Amino acid sequence: MADDTTAALDAPLVRTARRPTRVGLVSGGLAAYWPQFPGLLDQLQDSARYVTERFEAMGCEVVDAGFISDPQEAAAAAEQLRKADCDIVVTFLTTYLTASMVLPIAQRTHTPVLVIDLQPTEAMDHPNTDTGKWLAYCGQCPLPEVANVFRRSGIAFRSVSGHLRDENAWNRIRRWISAAAVRGAMRHGRHGLMGHLYPGMLDVSTDMTLVSSRFGGHVEVLEFDDLRVRVAEVTDEEAAERVALARSVFTLDESVDEGDLDWAARVSVGLDRLVEDFSLDSLAYYHRGLDGEIHERLGAGMILGASLLTARGIPVAGEYELRTSLAMLIADTLGAGGSFTELQALNFRDGVVEMGHDGPAHLAISAEDPLLRGLGVYHGKRGWGVSVEFDVKHGPVTTFGIGQEADGSFVFVVSEGEVVPGPLLKIGNTTSRVDFGFDPGEWTDAWSSTGIGHHWTLCTGHRAKDFKAAAGLLGIPFRAVTGPGDL
Repeated sequence: MADDTTAALDAPLVRTARRPTRVGLVSGGLAAYWPQFPGLLDQLQDSARYVTERFEAMGCEVVDAGFISDPQEAAAAAEQLRKADCDIVVTFLTTYLTASMVLPIAQRTHTPVLVIDLQPTEAMDHPNTDTGKWLAYCGQCPLPEVANVFRRSGIAFRSVSGHLRDENAWNRIRRWISAAAVRGAMRHGRHGLMGHLYPGMLDVSTDMTLVSSRFGGHVEVLEFDDLRVRVAEVTDEEAAERVALARSVFTLDESVDEGDLDWAARVSVGLDRLVEDFSLDSLAYYHRGLDGEIHERLGAGMILGASLLTARGIPVAGEYELRTSLAMLIADTLGAGGSFTELQALNFRDGVVEMGHDGPAHLAISAEDPLLRGLGVYHGKRGWGVSVEFDVKHGPVTTFGIGQEADGSFVFVVSEGEVVPGPLLKIGNTTSRVDFGFDPGEWTDAWSSTGIGHHWTLCTGHRAKDFKAAAGLLGIPFRAVTGPGDL
């Protein structure tokens, strides 16, 4: 999204505050060193305080279990962190220590562990470095030992090595913290599912129990009547305020009917109340309806309100797409936006895949001011009203979705490309032209073979590594389409 558009959205659409990422931290070294080398412990503890400050600067809630020097202190730290219910536990190897001090932390907390070793500077001053000063640089020494013990114990191992002010290392650490934010969002999330399955969309059907058992969180089953009663309570003044908000966020095409816009505004206010009353972090919906009755009108009036909620960080997906609404929440948690998307056409002349969707969109990643267009008919759905039309910000993007296997297990699927300019449809849909660097037909074949459904989310930036890290913390398999060889 252009900077001026971002500013325009920031004022009327206040982002929903999420629970801060809870990071457990324990730092340690070998007790035998402290009497041998006076001052070493003080130096290492100073390093540990710096690491704490860096995590706090990321907006994390840090549960600092202190500095450990032996297995007994490690056991006490593990118990503290177990009670804290962290999203990730970071173990800082400040110097050599034994694996017996790290293993119980991973075993007892039942939380993904990131092992970091950050030496004081980028290199030792060799002529002026004695044994005590050298020991502050050998945090990487126990890393293979810890990795070996984790492997033999069946514990996933991940690490970052660097120095205290090494921004490359901190960028890698930040990726794991972002992944922990995803884990927190999924563990504590409340995901609304309103209406019923779009008839015949067999790929969309998702086991709600599996969502809670695999990711954590809760799926709240809603009726369209839950929305109906809230829309009925919307006042004329509230509807007028929401229409004014729509005019400030969108460019309105001349095809927009004022009556349809008023209805969409009322549904939008009702949606906000529904989300608040049920404490929802995401929502997927669909209702077929019949002959213009109230439930059909509600389903047709969702697009404005759903798009405004998505821009605020509460993603909403149509067509009862629970897995895609979860993917949108994951993408938004990573700061990648994430707009509801499917294949629309292939352009072999320009070498691009045209993708997008009718219905809700993530307004915060629009290339320009998003447009509201009036439609007398929704293709494939009953009803009529206003719909969103835009192109995702040009530049690097990532397609991301949650696929499902024969045994029901989930898989994260990604592909990195670039949104490029060119002609777009003007039919009230989001549409983007994505260049994946090889033949669009071959990309489509490779993408379709991954287990992905026919919906996914289009995200800003090249985010494959971020999604891979999130998959790692969640224990989900990961697949990336990078070329025709991925068939």
